[in-house]
Amino acid sequence: MNRRKVLAGSIAALALLASACTGTGGSAEGADAEAPADPSEVKGSLTVLTHRTDLVQDGTMKKYAAEFNRTYPGVKVEFDALTDYEGEVKIRMNTENYGDVLMIPAVIEKKDYPRFFASLGGEAERSAKYRFTDYSTVDGKVYGQSPLGVVPGFVHNKKVWSEAGVTDWPTTPAEFLDDLKAIGSRTDAVPYYTNFKDMWPLTQWTNVNGSVGCDPAATTELAEGDPWAEGADLRAADTLLYDIVRGGLAEKDPTTTNWEASKPKLARGEIATMWLGSWAVVQMRDAAKQAGTDPADIGLMPFPAQRDGAFCAVTSPDYQQAVNVHSDNKTAARAWIDWFTDESGYAEANLALSPLKDAPLPEVLKPYEEAGVKLLDLDDAKGAEVKSLDNRSEVGIYKPDYRQDLVDLARGARKGSLDGFLGDLAKRWAEARKSLEP
Repeated sequence: MNRRKVLAGSIAALALLASACTGTGGSAEGADAEAPADPSEVKGSLTVLTHRTDLVQDGTMKKYAAEFNRTYPGVKVEFDALTDYEGEVKIRMNTENYGDVLMIPAVIEKKDYPRFFASLGGEAERSAKYRFTDYSTVDGKVYGQSPLGVVPGFVHNKKVWSEAGVTDWPTTPAEFLDDLKAIGSRTDAVPYYTNFKDMWPLTQWTNVNGSVGCDPAATTELAEGDPWAEGADLRAADTLLYDIVRGGLAEKDPTTTNWEASKPKLARGEIATMWLGSWAVVQMRDAAKQAGTDPADIGLMPFPAQRDGAFCAVTSPDYQQAVNVHSDNKTAARAWIDWFTDESGYAEANLALSPLKDAPLPEVLKPYEEAGVKLLDLDDAKGAEVKSLDNRSEVGIYKPDYRQDLVDLARGARKGSLDGFLGDLAKRWAEARKSLEP
C-alpha cells in the first residue's frame, strides 16, 4: 500500500456530505470520547476503517489488535480495509454507520469535524504531548490524531549520486540541477523520475512549502499571500520541477511512468532521484532487498535551499484517526486511538516520525539530525481556509493536474511560458480569495 498524499474531494462529494451534515450528523455534535480510567473496565466491539489494506491482508493489523488486547482484554477489534478509502467512506458518512474508528477523509471540511467525530480533548493539553494537533482542532477541541508523521525529501540512490561524483547535498536549486546533469553524463541512471502517469506523486511537491523560507507560518502565507510570488516556496518548487524536465533530466516519456516499477528501478540504480518523503524510504529499501541490492544505498535529502546556513524540512501528518460521533463504544474507540498512537510501534515500523513530541527520530531521519536540518511543525490554523481557496480557484495544489500541466509545459507538449503559467495560477488564487471575502 502506498502512502499517498490525501487529495481534496470533489464538489459532488462535498455536496453529498453537506446533506449528511444537516441530517443525522447534527444530533450528536459536541460529543466527547473520554480516555478510560481503568483498562480492565473497557468493554465493546470496535470496527476500525483503514486504508492499509496491505497490513490487514498480511495479518499485521491482527497482530496489533492482539497486542492491544493485552491491555484492553474486553474490547474486540475488527478491521474494515477499503481500497478506495476516500470514495467509499464519503458515501458511508451519509449515514451514522462509518465504523467506530476511522481515518478522517479529506473531503470533510475542518469546520464540520464536530458533526462527524467525537472530541479527543482540548488543544492545549494534547499539543503538549502530540504533533499535528492543529490539523484537527476546531474551537479549541481536537478531533483527530495521526499515528505517524512524514518529512519530505528527495529519495535517492546514494551509490548513483556518488558514482557521479556528488557526495554533498546540494544547497541551491542550481547546484541540484548541476548534480542531476552529472548523473546524466557519468552514469546510466535516469537523473530524476516524475511518476507523471500515476499522478499522485506530483502532489508531493506542495510539501516543499515551508522548507524554502524555513517558516512555520507557511500555510498562513498561502492563505493570505501569493503562493507563486518571487521568492515564494511553491514558486521555488514548481520552477525546479520545470527546470528538471526542461533540461532533459527526467525520463524521456513521462506518460509511460509506473510507480510500482519505479521502486525496484531506483533500488537497482536505474533511477537516481524522486521527490517523495520519508515514508517512501522503507518501500525503496524493501525493493532493494528483493532486487538483491544494498538497502543502505537508499537515502533521503532535503530540498536544496538553506536559511542562515541550515536546511529546513516540514513535518506533516498522515491520515488522522478519529472516533465516530455516533459510536456506541466511544471509550473503547478512544482507547484504541491512544494505544495505537502511543504504544503500538506503528510509526517505528514504518520508519516514520512519531507523533509523540519526545520520541527519538527514526533511523531514516538520522542524517537530517546529523546535518542540523530543522524540522518544522507548520501552524495549520489557516489550513481549512487554504483548502477552500484551492477548491474555489480550481488550482489544485493538493491534486496532480496542474503539475501535470507544468511538466507538459516543460517538455513542450503544452504552449506557454513558465512565468505566464505561474502568473495564471496566482491570478486564479487571488480571485478566489476575493470571492470568499465577506
